[in-house]
Amino acid sequence: MTTKKQMILMMGGQGVGKGACSRALMKVYNYKYIETGAILRSMPPESDVAKTISVGNLVTDDMLFDIMKSEIDTDSDIILDGFPRKISQAKWLVDNYADKFDIYALYLSVPTEVLIQRINKRNREGGKRIDDSSPEIIQRRIDNYFKMTIPAIEWLRDCSCVHFSEIDASGDINDNIDRIISALQK
Repeated sequence: MTTKKQMILMMGGQGVGKGACSRALMKVYNYKYIETGAILRSMPPESDVAKTISVGNLVTDDMLFDIMKSEIDTDSDIILDGFPRKISQAKWLVDNYADKFDIYALYLSVPTEVLIQRINKRNREGGKRIDDSSPEIIQRRIDNYFKMTIPAIEWLRDCSCVHFSEIDASGDINDNIDRIISALQK
């Protein structure tokens, strides 16, 4: 019997620390890192993707599915940062990859005010992300998170073929990584 590779879904609100936790985890384990947001932000400014995210909205499922198909390597353990964001995306991922990967959904949880503080800190430290460029766009992104991503997280929590863990990510990065590693060993 062949052992499946691991697929980690690093989930949580904007600014929760998905990227920082993913990069720290990669120092411990050999994962391919797929940062959906970075891929989308690297699109040419005139592209439909760039225009959509510049105002804080989510790109279409079909656009994302095409990107994800080209990025996911079934021969590698992977971390997905920023995907899935909606129930339709979570279902697509499970339908297309649960037979190829052991899927771990790690929901990094912090209060909303902490998300906003971390986004503002990222901006002060030179993040220069177009999707963090104004309080209105930040608020739209957080609203979209509660409207679309929280239901996807809840769907994954109840999905029988997904290992789900909610992780209090309000601590420092070392505490958060310890909690993540513990969740992956369950």
